[in-house]
Amino acid sequence: MPRRRPGRVRATLPDQGRSPRPKPAIDRLSPRALSEIVRLERSRNYLRPGDVGAALRRWKAYVHRPERELWHDDEFGDAHWYCCGNPHEGRALLDAVLRAMSPRGARELRAIVEGLDAFMGSPATVPDRQTVEDISASRRLSRVARRTGASEPSQGA
Repeated sequence: MPRRRPGRVRATLPDQGRSPRPKPAIDRLSPRALSEIVRLERSRNYLRPGDVGAALRRWKAYVHRPERELWHDDEFGDAHWYCCGNPHEGRALLDAVLRAMSPRGARELRAIVEGLDAFMGSPATVPDRQTVEDISASRRLSRVARRTGASEPSQGA
């Protein structure tokens, strides 16, 4: 009687050895970084299995949208964010995960996230109040100096 090939025997068996938990499918990450993400998703109370991959997919989809849609979302919001997740919250989650990971794993994930950020361009950040006050104070000082004919005031004075 001919022997059956091991691959054919395994194909008929049910998936007993495989874990039913979702695995993160993030391209360009090493198995070591993926296993670290799985460990973080299991051990942190603010993460569930698959959250990092979903946040990265949401951020990638948001970044690759046309600029006119990004402006519309910025002004009016997006109704789909209520059911499918806010990409900005996903980006914040990715920042939290990057801080929680080891330097080696974070470097790999940061390269992917920074590539997406670079694709989007520099974000239109609103400067904090202290920065605005410092800029306006230095402008006032330079205007006074120009009117009086004095040289520019030094920063230490």
